[in-house]
This record gives sequence, C-alpha cells and structure tokens, in this order.
Amino acid sequence: MRDPGQNPTAAPRLRPAVREPDPRLSEASEAGAVRRLRCFIVEDSAVIRQNLVAMLEDLLPIDVVGHAEDQAQALGWLESADGFCDLLLIDIFLKVGSGLPVLAAAQASGRAGKLVVLSNYATPDIRRRCAALGADRVFDKSSELEELIAYCADIGAGERS
Repeated sequence: MRDPGQNPTAAPRLRPAVREPDPRLSEASEAGAVRRLRCFIVEDSAVIRQNLVAMLEDLLPIDVVGHAEDQAQALGWLESADGFCDLLLIDIFLKVGSGLPVLAAAQASGRAGKLVVLSNYATPDIRRRCAALGADRVFDKSSELEELIAYCADIGAGERS
C-alpha cells in the first residue's frame, strides 16, 4: 500500500498488518524447538529486498544469508559452496532472467529446504507453474505477507516438513 504522500513511481513498502512477532515463536522458543532459518532471497528491487529482509529478521528467527538480483546470480549461488539454505524466497519476474529456472534448479539440486515464490503476479497460472517446478508455496507480495510470516514461523517451529 502506498502512503498518500509517497512518490507514485516508488516501489511499495512491504509491511505486514501485524508488527508483533508471531506468538507461536515465543511458545516454541520456550520449549526449545525454534531454530534459526538460513534464508536466501532472489529479488531484483533493492527497496523491496531491504524491506523484506528487515521484516523477516525482525519478526522471525531468520538469518538472511544473501541475495541475488537476477537469474545468473541466483544460479551461481546455488552452485557455490555456500549455496545451501532452509528457505529460498524467489521473485518470478526479474530485471534479467526469471525466477522460474532458479526454482527448477533449486528443486533439482536439493540444496534449498523450502522453495517459496513471492511475486506480485501470483495468478492461478503462475501458482500452477511454480508448483510444477517444485515450489512449496506461492505468496502474493501485495496481499499475503501475513501468510508468508506464519508459514516461515511454522517452518522454524518444525510444524511444516
């Protein structure tokens, strides 16, 4: 959502409606079950990426271990020695390349735990295509951030295998 005084050409800020940490994390943390997740982000917009990193690291036990701005960078990271993560967040439409080959490569490599697509174009067709390529979930950037946070909290608490 844009602030009324915000530049209309600026990228939207990612903000969940709920700013408090997920209560399931506190309960699971007390039981010692929460683990920190390693997350890698494929997102070409610096503004969206920065807001996404801040939101995830503030609300969840997540360490963002890196990012790629295009298909080649993401594929290079997957092939590198450091190319392992618990959660790979992928945007589909990148300035150079696409997140779809990244999704397929991540699925084939087995080097990423959960494969999650976060896109402004989470249409039924895109959701089907992503599922066919191995996506565990697809979330819409503009309307499903709370669901993304809940999903990540469940992964950290061991509720989603």
